[in-house]
Amino acid sequence: MKTRLLSPLACAIALTSLPVASWAADPSVSFNVGAVSDYRYRGYSQSRLQPAVQGGMDVTAGAWYLGAWASSIKWVKDGGGDSSIEVDLYGGYKGEVKDAFAYDLGVLTYVYPSNALPTSANTTELYGALSVGPITLKYSHSLTNLFGTANSKNSGYLDLSATFDVAGISVTPHVGRQIVNNSSAASYTDYSLLASKAFGAVTLSAGVVGMNGSKTLYVTPAGKFTGKNMVVAGVKYSF
Repeated sequence: MKTRLLSPLACAIALTSLPVASWAADPSVSFNVGAVSDYRYRGYSQSRLQPAVQGGMDVTAGAWYLGAWASSIKWVKDGGGDSSIEVDLYGGYKGEVKDAFAYDLGVLTYVYPSNALPTSANTTELYGALSVGPITLKYSHSLTNLFGTANSKNSGYLDLSATFDVAGISVTPHVGRQIVNNSSAASYTDYSLLASKAFGAVTLSAGVVGMNGSKTLYVTPAGKFTGKNMVVAGVKYSF
């Protein structure tokens, strides 16, 4: 998993060298707000197995995109820090290769304002995804320590998922593998099976999420395992 990647500067140069003509397209802006019964990220709960409120915005111009997204969280305070919100800032480029493959290249920074953990929770990852039909394979590589774990720079996450239409319902099976550099005890596999359906601007979702991580590391202050198999549900309004 220790794949050698471009430096942030080289990555930026590579992204900006992609077809700039797509920037000439009229930009579009969209927003979304919602709530989930439990905010699960890569299999484990970010909200102490409790509901979370979320929202974001996206700007697209041709094949380029920028976005910001936020959610309420509890895990930073559970770890002795002082942040109750996660803010994600991202941007990238999507394209196709001969109408057979779709790709997505970008950078994503997770910000936890004033998190005050011994090792900052703020994390930046480069990612690349390749899609063939309904199947997508994505790899994310951390340029910083990973979510407050000391000496974990160059951690990697491999994500295999697919999206199928079943009688008008979007069904998404997923399996992922998080490798935490220099910490095999913190590495794990996560999995989920989610279904969603849009009713105009409102999308309802539900499914089962879980992971096989350490039951001593991934726990709430009360000792509850944050990666246990659970049914999660959500609602999102887009405008």
